[in-house]
Amino acid sequence: MRITSLNKFVTSALVFCSLASLQVQAQAQQQVQPQEDKWPTRAISITGGFPNGAGTDIYARKLGEGLTALWNVPVVVDSKTGAGGNIASDAVARAAPDGYSYLFGTAGTHAINVALYKKLNFDVEKDFTRIALLGDVPNVLLVNSKKHPEIKTCADLLKIAREKPGTLNYASTGNGASGHLAGAQFANAAKINVVHVPYRGQGPAMAALLAGDVEFFFNQSAAAINAIKGGQATAIAVTTRSRLSALPDVPTVEQGCALPGFESSTWYGLFGPANMPPAITKKMSDSVIGIISKPEFKQWLMETQGITPAADSSPQAFEKIHQADIKRWAEIVKMSGAQVD
Repeated sequence: MRITSLNKFVTSALVFCSLASLQVQAQAQQQVQPQEDKWPTRAISITGGFPNGAGTDIYARKLGEGLTALWNVPVVVDSKTGAGGNIASDAVARAAPDGYSYLFGTAGTHAINVALYKKLNFDVEKDFTRIALLGDVPNVLLVNSKKHPEIKTCADLLKIAREKPGTLNYASTGNGASGHLAGAQFANAAKINVVHVPYRGQGPAMAALLAGDVEFFFNQSAAAINAIKGGQATAIAVTTRSRLSALPDVPTVEQGCALPGFESSTWYGLFGPANMPPAITKKMSDSVIGIISKPEFKQWLMETQGITPAADSSPQAFEKIHQADIKRWAEIVKMSGAQVD
């Protein structure tokens, strides 16, 4: 009898504990769920790894304006520059996954840097949540035709490079930057010997081109378009397979340089920290895609930034492109010989 009573007591205690545990879990879920339903209730930050006024910064602010109007909460765009965007990436990777911290990432920060840097403090896949693919970003091959009137076309540039190997210099915004790698791809495809001269950012690289210190510069589309429209530089080719609507008279590298199949473009993408609540991830992704899919936003992207809207911006499509690019850029970085400690 005593054993039976003891068993009943133990059983009752276990049932009570189980019910209590379930009640605690239910209360916790009830506390979390309303927070997700009400999100966002305060300011959201989008961090970029490049200076104010860079193409990433311009796009992030435009996107932030749309999100602010949609949600009626501030969207603050911040820049944490340095280490090819790695400082900003590391900051967001370490942020709380509560839906209030995002990274305006690029193929540079999340594909090229994997092969370029010997060590990163974060994993570009495991430590982030993909929110949306924001568009394809080409480079534009620029020359200073006032300083070098003999270079009016890509064919002219290649003729000089082949006649005088090792005498032409090209600028980039840094070792391993997309412009450097585009130049390395270009030289490899054209079988020419040219000298890479890295600068600390777009401003100094453009200044070097305008001063005639270098003969050409693969610059990202947004900054290139401003220089072209301002009469500072001449575009002789774009690195996409199709011409840009913002520069309809400028041939592709394939067309103007007679290099079949040549393409060298990157992308912009929005990331959050890993382990974000699925409901918040979906709401953020749907909101961003809704804004960048509007005809007027697409027109702004193409006409002023030279960016081609993504055919599919979903996190699923983003994942496929991201993973493929990690492998693709690893091969290009290896070919270029670029490496950063």
